Amino acid sequence: MPYYHKLGNVPHKRHTQFRKPDGGLYSEQLFSTEGFSNDYTLLYHVHPPTQIIKTENPVSVAPEVAEEKMLRHRSFEGFHVKPVEDYLESRVPVLVNNDCHIVLSSPMKSVENYFYKNADADEMIFIHEGNGVLKTMYGDLPFGYGDYLVIPRGTIYQIHFEKEYNRLFIVESFSPIRFPKRYLSKYGQLLEHAPYCERDIRAPQNLVTHDEKGDFQVRTKKKGVLYNLHYGTHPFDVVGWDGCCYPYAFSIHDFEPITGRVHQPPPVHQTFESNNFVVCSFVPRLYDYHPDSIPAPYNHSNIDSDEVLYYVDGDFMSRKNVTRGMITLHPAGIPHGPHPGTVEKSIGKKETQELAVMVDTFHPLMLTKQALAIENADYTTSWVITE
Repeated sequence: MPYYHKLGNVPHKRHTQFRKPDGGLYSEQLFSTEGFSNDYTLLYHVHPPTQIIKTENPVSVAPEVAEEKMLRHRSFEGFHVKPVEDYLESRVPVLVNNDCHIVLSSPMKSVENYFYKNADADEMIFIHEGNGVLKTMYGDLPFGYGDYLVIPRGTIYQIHFEKEYNRLFIVESFSPIRFPKRYLSKYGQLLEHAPYCERDIRAPQNLVTHDEKGDFQVRTKKKGVLYNLHYGTHPFDVVGWDGCCYPYAFSIHDFEPITGRVHQPPPVHQTFESNNFVVCSFVPRLYDYHPDSIPAPYNHSNIDSDEVLYYVDGDFMSRKNVTRGMITLHPAGIPHGPHPGTVEKSIGKKETQELAVMVDTFHPLMLTKQALAIENADYTTSWVITE
């Protein structure tokens, strides 16, 4: 949950008359991702946001699962996903379960002739390469390299890129994406020990009200199906809003790492949480300062989680042959750790410049057919020690 924010014009009291200059009523909309009993925002539209004038035949966009069960380490070359002009067509699911879908995307063109809404899932879009503006009914969110864009389900948006080459790492969450509970006071403020604070959270800006009638296509995803709904008024006709449920940006470069005398466990890197998975940020940081410390992570068993690492940039001292955009999957049930030779090599190192995003899921992930097409076949046996 971001903090309370207000943009544009809103009435003094909620659920009361709020009139336009011509005397007509603005149309109030309550926006929440968990019914009427959790975080919400109130938006005020020039026109009722309900005027569907036409629909088209739906199209299935459900992931095609290739492997439902696995017990071996896997690796995938994310940058082998080819660039595609259309934003929605560029989205390639690679790892999925009932809690989240992990998606790679390399769109070449901005979304301008339609709008998009994910009706099922909050979206966390990590910007690996590219910059631009996320446009929503809440206003604009400029973004660039290293930004997380967190978009609540049901948000209608367009994404505008400045250049043709863009790389995105996307997590679709079927429950709300939140700040970790242990970072929050009982009143919702980010606490002093949290690795970021409200100053680091960027809310929408530059609210522009589009008072337009016509034919506006909103491509809406629901239960693995894409519906083309045509509305009679522009979705971005909001004159003002306030509340705690809205899209926001947070830069991985603003995550302040927690370090110690000996190697710290992965939870110190946690950035977001949702039901049955967490997201962590590995950022440049000083290594452990105990005189006998071993900077490389110790071997560990994934007892109850599948670990996914998305490598962004830098030198990863615990892994060999890492490429930008690579994804590794270490499933629950078998231990993993540093590659042979990297433990000894790490001793004496003072810092790391690695940058990565980790997703730990508490239910097993399944591989899609698209994932198999970009897999590094020899990764499973890469821990074998050869003389």
